[in-house]
Amino acid sequence: MDTLQAIVLAIIEGLTEFLPVSSTGHMIIASSFFGIAHDDFTKLFTIVIQLGTIMSVVVLYFKRFFQSMDFYYKLFVAFLPAVFLGLMLSDFIDSLLENPITVAVSLIIGGFILLKVDDWFGDGEQTEISYLTALKIGFFQCLAMIPGVSRSGASIVGGMSQKLSRTVAAEFSFFLAIPTMLGATVKKSYDYYEAGFQLSSEQANMLIIGNVVGFVVALIAIKSFITYLSKHGFKIFGYYRIIAGIAVLLIHFFVQELTVI
Repeated sequence: MDTLQAIVLAIIEGLTEFLPVSSTGHMIIASSFFGIAHDDFTKLFTIVIQLGTIMSVVVLYFKRFFQSMDFYYKLFVAFLPAVFLGLMLSDFIDSLLENPITVAVSLIIGGFILLKVDDWFGDGEQTEISYLTALKIGFFQCLAMIPGVSRSGASIVGGMSQKLSRTVAAEFSFFLAIPTMLGATVKKSYDYYEAGFQLSSEQANMLIIGNVVGFVVALIAIKSFITYLSKHGFKIFGYYRIIAGIAVLLIHFFVQELTVI
């Protein structure tokens, strides 16, 4: 990976992490296109730069983090399913991360779901999140362990299925990203440390650049997404996912630019 590739991947991460289009899927596609998906540092980079994107949530919603302890307990409850399933299915999840076809199929299926989600659930009126609702959202989030599903998309749809408004569901998804992505970053970093992986000074600089770029881009993406979502819903993201998924399949089978990682 070179610096330009690091910046491009960070822009993709910042743009897609909080949109229902699957940041992991886009990162797999982009790194495969660059021919660097096999590289251990690339795999570490795509996880660690999530720290920058979650900091954007902290900055944008700073005042909300001084809510009652009840708010944090609910986040913890929603986070638990990802902890248990993530640990149990770690090897299986890693194997799924190695195939752009999985991403393409998930993008297409998720796209059709987003085309219908507004018709299914509408813009709910519920603004309070109970512990049971938080737990259900947590299980929905676990669907994103399949690359291409979208963590934010799954958790937002989970919230809407519990009659939450689109905005409330989206914002809870943003908050839930913090413990989920922080936990994933710490675990993956520790795994690489245990395996004896050592960063060069150039790689350390690319991680810093990636986090800064991801942070700035995510700030813009979150504010734009909330504004658009409250007015227009999910259909545009559904169409995008379907087109992107079909494009990946066509490239993989006919152009063969993307190969199994």
